[in-house]
Amino acid sequence: MHKILVLYYSRHGGTQQLARHIGRGIEQVDGCEAILRTVTDLDSQGELVGAPVKGDPVVTLDDLKACSGLAMGSPVRFGNMAAPLKHFIDSTSSHWLSGTLIGKPGCVFTSSSSMHGGQETTLQSMMLPLLHHGMLIVGLPYSEPLLHTTRSGGTPYGASHLSHGQQKVLDNDESTLAQALGKRLAEVAIKLA
Repeated sequence: MHKILVLYYSRHGGTQQLARHIGRGIEQVDGCEAILRTVTDLDSQGELVGAPVKGDPVVTLDDLKACSGLAMGSPVRFGNMAAPLKHFIDSTSSHWLSGTLIGKPGCVFTSSSSMHGGQETTLQSMMLPLLHHGMLIVGLPYSEPLLHTTRSGGTPYGASHLSHGQQKVLDNDESTLAQALGKRLAEVAIKLA
């Protein structure tokens, strides 16, 4: 069984919903299992604290070692990933040194409250540490018909959700594209295994 890690940070639930749909896409592929993990908030000293959001376990470095692929998601924070997720990524130097993630597929996903809130820069900035780890980036190709018509989330860089500050639930395009990204990630993981 190929374990595909879906790692995310979510403050208001949009990124968590994307993670769940990516997980559903992963599990559409025979032989793949989605492992959902999160990170907690940071305290005033910059350390991770608190309980996970709505029940998903907190990620450990061992989760990275055990995965066959990684989907990583964060809400937009000034065009970049949120600090709690970045803090975790910054703690992965031992895996970078040992090459744990080299050759494994990875993808990214995000959510924002406004159309021009920095979704694409956040997706691209999340790709950088994955590239440094030697991962192979998987995006959403335009063979996905909804990329041509969506008026909400979804980019070739990865799945996304646009809440407009009020729309907390993913629309059909966003959930379908998130599942397509998860399925594609799992299919690539199988091919690379």
